This record gives sequence, C-alpha cells and structure tokens, in this order.
Amino acid sequence: MITTKAGAIYSAVGERSTQQNGFYEQDDPISEDGRFVAEEEYWADYYNHPDFSYEWNNGYLEEKPVSDFAQFRLYVWFLALLKDFLYVHPIARMIGLETGFRLALPIKTTIRKPDLGIVLDSNPIPLGDKDRSYHGIFDLCIESLSDSSKNDVERDTVVKKQEYAAGGVSEYYILDEQGGETAFYQLRNGVYVPLPQQNGVIRSQVLPGFQFRLADLYRLPEPPVLLDDTVYQGFVSPFVRAERLRAEEAETRAEEAETRAKQEYQRAEQAELQLLRERQVVQRYIAQLEALGITPEPSE
Repeated sequence: MITTKAGAIYSAVGERSTQQNGFYEQDDPISEDGRFVAEEEYWADYYNHPDFSYEWNNGYLEEKPVSDFAQFRLYVWFLALLKDFLYVHPIARMIGLETGFRLALPIKTTIRKPDLGIVLDSNPIPLGDKDRSYHGIFDLCIESLSDSSKNDVERDTVVKKQEYAAGGVSEYYILDEQGGETAFYQLRNGVYVPLPQQNGVIRSQVLPGFQFRLADLYRLPEPPVLLDDTVYQGFVSPFVRAERLRAEEAETRAEEAETRAKQEYQRAEQAELQLLRERQVVQRYIAQLEALGITPEPSE
C-alpha cells in the first residue's frame, strides 16, 4: 500500500484512494490486462509501465506473467551459457530487461518482449547501445515459460510461436522447468521445426558452436563439471578456464624448472666424480714413479 500526503493525489489509472487523517492511502495497482489501447498510447504509457510489464497484441494489452524460483534458476543457467558463448564468440548481442520489438504480421501487429533476444552482428538492423526497443527482428527469441494460467502457457507455446515464425525470427526457444513444454525451434520455409538432437545434444544454427545437452536443463550442472564436459569445453566459463590454464602453465613451468635443476645437479655430481677419478689416477701414477726412485716435479 502506498501513502501520500494530502494534496499529492496519486492519479495512476485503475487505482483507488481513500483519505484517512490527512493522508491518501492507495490500494495496490490494478492490472489493465485486456484493455484496448492504440499503438501510440501503448508506446507512450504502457511500454515502460512502472507497475506491470505489458506486451501489445493488435490493440490489446497483455500482461507478462511472473515466474517462480525454479523457473528463474533454469533461465539463469541458460543465460550464463549464452553469455559465456558470446564472450568467447562475439558474433551477436544479447538483450533482455523487457526490451520489445514490433512484428508487423500479415493479419495483425504485435509488440513482444522476449525474455531474451539475440541480434547477430550480421543482422541488417543492429542493436544500438542506447536502444530501448529493438527496431528490427530478433534472430533468436527465448521465452521462460510461466504456468500461472493456461492462457500464459498458450501465449508462449502457440501464439508467440506463430507470431515469431511469421515475423521471421530464425530460432525460438521455450524453457520450461517442468519439461513438458520445453522446445527448440528453427525456421524453415516460414514454419518452425524442432532443432535436431544428436545423442541428446541440441546445436543452434543461428549461433554456430553453441550447444547444450537437453538433460542438463534440469540437472543444471555448474563448473567445474561443465569445464571438463566435451559439450561445453569450447566456450563455458572462459574466465575460470583461463585461470585454470594459467595455473596449469605455472605448474608446468615449475616442473620444468625442477627438472632442469635436477639435471644441473646430476651434471655437477658427474663432473665432481670425474675429477675425483682423474685425481686418483694421478696419485697412482705418482706412487709408481716414487717406487722407481723418481720424484715428479710439481707442475706450475
């Protein structure tokens, strides 16, 4: 509940206020999901709404549902994979944070805010540093499924799937923590078909080299397990990998230095032993000469 002093009346649409002891008390904001608004009004008043995240479907507001912790944990795990991949292979930009894009479709116009969007460097419309909406079509859209209601599920699995395909989004991923609706699509001839799997591993066509094991979406393995997994070795945890490599190189250098020191010590021992043997030979020679009554002259 929000309290404001008398005279500073909170005028947010859909809220109610009551006056008590010189203060106005505001009830919680009320969603306007389903309200008809013009596109211009959506961009002006609802795209960056302070209380709700709205998408716009051909004139009607659609509130984006909230997620639970289990779904968020899966989303973060997948986000980390993409972040590492794009650090090692900087071929695209990734955006979330309620950034929307406009889909002018043959039968309607929508404005969607995918949970994650990927824009390739080769996309004819780049994603600018200061863009608050994307003015092109994402190359890859990812939705983290909310099962708050049947409509929420259908919006991601049916409605957005049709919209993204018609709009030309090359790949569309649906992440479902429960596994029932998880899907990974690629666009072929204007229709989404599942990305192929090989030994349970899915490989992106939009991001060559980006791959993941489907079962890992539910196990959520973390480094150092992923570092030693051949599926992820090419890109996962680059900073941890670099630190490990530096440590391994330092260990190798230390071992090489120790080996060189041992070799030098062995050479020194061998040289000292050789010198001792030479002295013994000289001493025997001197003793033989003295036995013959010959006294060797000392060398200068």
